[in-house]
Amino acid sequence: MLQLVFLIPIIAGIAVFFLPVKIGRMVLIGTAITHLLITALEWFHVTGPLHNKYFSNTPEGMLVLAIMSFLFLFISLYTISYMAEVEMSKEPTFNACMLLFLGAMSMVTIADHIIMLWVAVEATTLMSAPLIFVRRSKESLEATWKYVLICSVGIALALLGCFFIIFSMEMSNIHVPISFSSLSDVADQLNSVWLKAGFIFIVIGYGTKMGLAPMHTWLPDAHSEAPSPASALLSGALLNCAFLGVYRCHQLMHSAGLGDYSSNVLIAFGLASMLVSAIFILNQTDYKRMLAYSSIENMGIIAVGIGIGGLAAFGAMLHMIHHSLIKSSLFLSAGNILLGYGTKSIDKTRGMLRLFPKTGMSFFAGFAGISGFPPFGIFISELLIILGAIQAGRYVAVTIFIFCLILIFAGASRLVMQMIFDENKEDDRLVPETWARALPPIILLLTSMALIIWLPDSLYQTIQSAISSIGGTIHG
Repeated sequence: MLQLVFLIPIIAGIAVFFLPVKIGRMVLIGTAITHLLITALEWFHVTGPLHNKYFSNTPEGMLVLAIMSFLFLFISLYTISYMAEVEMSKEPTFNACMLLFLGAMSMVTIADHIIMLWVAVEATTLMSAPLIFVRRSKESLEATWKYVLICSVGIALALLGCFFIIFSMEMSNIHVPISFSSLSDVADQLNSVWLKAGFIFIVIGYGTKMGLAPMHTWLPDAHSEAPSPASALLSGALLNCAFLGVYRCHQLMHSAGLGDYSSNVLIAFGLASMLVSAIFILNQTDYKRMLAYSSIENMGIIAVGIGIGGLAAFGAMLHMIHHSLIKSSLFLSAGNILLGYGTKSIDKTRGMLRLFPKTGMSFFAGFAGISGFPPFGIFISELLIILGAIQAGRYVAVTIFIFCLILIFAGASRLVMQMIFDENKEDDRLVPETWARALPPIILLLTSMALIIWLPDSLYQTIQSAISSIGGTIHG
């Protein structure tokens, strides 16, 4: 039954291409609700386990799937009111590609076969590219080509990494299905040289899609030029799917006794991503690009936490959840800002709290949340990563980590404060804000706040199960 999480969106997406706009909107919402129901049934083990040579419902996969499904429902609700304001001529194409994109990402979360995972990740590129180009401007065309070309090169390198892992089997004369679950059982027998080479290529390949520096160059343009619902989905869901590819290979390295090697690689890429974000976020003039560099930073934070392991690994998984919620909320709020002001320029966006109070409050709260302030969950996740790093004796890494957090906050806070609190004497609101567009980002922020107060036991156990294979734990 779990295969329906990608089959239904794909079928619905194909149908929406040929349906009238109003019916297509109903299909979009209906598919989002159906997807969430199927995910919930699987989450609470109503449908039973799934395991074959192609698909498996792993804890880490189900965690990413649950986040994605929850986000997609509220992004879809936002999309309906957003599209009514922008009057996009290609709305059927946009809605169809949103559903196809959901189907491809859902396939990533349950893919167990190494090549099936690669196919699904590549499909996310093809399905999401039209979402970036839908405005058909010169800038969106450039962003789309950069996205397709850079990610395709990265995915090609990931495929080479898959071949190296398969070759490590051949070198050791091991014949098992090419799935992560089967390979984990015989990982200690795999050729370590080819396994290390395969991991490096997979980190570079999937890390390109994840937005890790220095392979991140597509991300600021794509997230800036895509319509805000697509930006929210790219940042809140797609990056997690790419991370999942890296994480599954990291698990394999741990099973092979090469966890220290893969951990050091992830920490290095993670810290590099944070440093790049800290440098480039300082002088941003486009608030959507500012949010995009924040996504690069947070993917780096997750990579560092997973690389450190132990308590930090639990923090990294929490961080993935809260980053998805808060960053998606910020991109949806950014869509309201763009509709209201008609520009992405920070210098031309002033007096938000007076002109657009609901959006101003949600954007400010989202910024506070993404910066690691309570009562939002990133405060806890970053604290756990720092404590985990100290426990593991990673003093140099944690010093760089904290320095980057401070630098990024200092740079971004100056820009956000200008947008929120600076005076704007003109009252030139192009599109007034509505509750239909203001409520989805607020709900996502409230969800992050709720999860810091009460973490459901099923979510806690899923995170524990996901990180146990790499030595992650909340205890000690």
